[in-house]
Amino acid sequence: MQILVTGATGKVGQALLAALPARFPDATLRALLHSRDLPTRPGLTVVKGSLADRDLAAMAVQGCTHLVHLATCKETPDDVMDVTVKGLSWLLEAWRANPLAQRFVLIGGDAAVGHFFYDPGGPVTEDTPHRAYPGCYALSKVLEEVMLTQVGLQYGLDWTCLRAPWIMEKDDFRYSLSFGPGLFGGPDWAALAGPQQAAAARRTGAIPVLQDRTGTAIKRNFVHVSDLVSAICTALTAPAARQRLYNIAMDEPVDYGEVAQILATTQGLPSVPIRSTYHSTWLSNARAKAELGWRPLYDTHRLVTESWAFSRAPDDPRRVWYPG
Repeated sequence: MQILVTGATGKVGQALLAALPARFPDATLRALLHSRDLPTRPGLTVVKGSLADRDLAAMAVQGCTHLVHLATCKETPDDVMDVTVKGLSWLLEAWRANPLAQRFVLIGGDAAVGHFFYDPGGPVTEDTPHRAYPGCYALSKVLEEVMLTQVGLQYGLDWTCLRAPWIMEKDDFRYSLSFGPGLFGGPDWAALAGPQQAAAARRTGAIPVLQDRTGTAIKRNFVHVSDLVSAICTALTAPAARQRLYNIAMDEPVDYGEVAQILATTQGLPSVPIRSTYHSTWLSNARAKAELGWRPLYDTHRLVTESWAFSRAPDDPRRVWYPG
């Protein structure tokens, strides 16, 4: 068994490379890297370059039996079609010509079904239609899923797609609620609140309570990186996962109102209501639980309390490697 991991230097890629040897002790690993490096380790080989290069994609898959495709672009219009869309196409072309190929695992995203930009009208399942929100990233996630399923249909490929929401680790969630320059991801709370309210929030350490148009606290989907990694390890070889799409998320979405209550109790923090045009969504993980036997270990309380308790080591500075 030889497993190729693309996007191997990212948050999920590094966690996956650390977990695979325990789950598959006889496997060898290959990492496809672009702009960053990994420390050397036994059983790991490295291929470096861009997926926009068809020859590199073909070279990377040689000798591999399983592939986990994590590499992507965010809101980078100059790169997204060449790297995310064309890159996946080159990988799939190489994979179907690979005589050792067994399973191709794509890590998708809830951007393909609209995230919280649209009212889903009920739980978001694997049968919910694609609905890209504005920007190139969401469109690319739709195209990835469609391309994978159609190439699988054309050539009988064994594929699995794991559709994940926003992936959290360490102190990510804490910084996702920041009114300051350390904000991780979105929304931009300071812009939504206005300069006076944002300045007051920074002084008091207040956290935002995202609301919809009616003033109801929004529910939004997250997954912890360790839960996603456990799902990937399961999906790599599970017979039921052949040509199946799975939502991989917490059992319940994060309720911003509940987050405010937890932080008021545990940290003594005030909160600020932020009215928005966004909508609550619930990414149902029922199929993954039923067919794969997978269970997420993180709920809202654990996600929040561990993020606030996390203390970074001096050699682990906080870095955001992509826009958005």
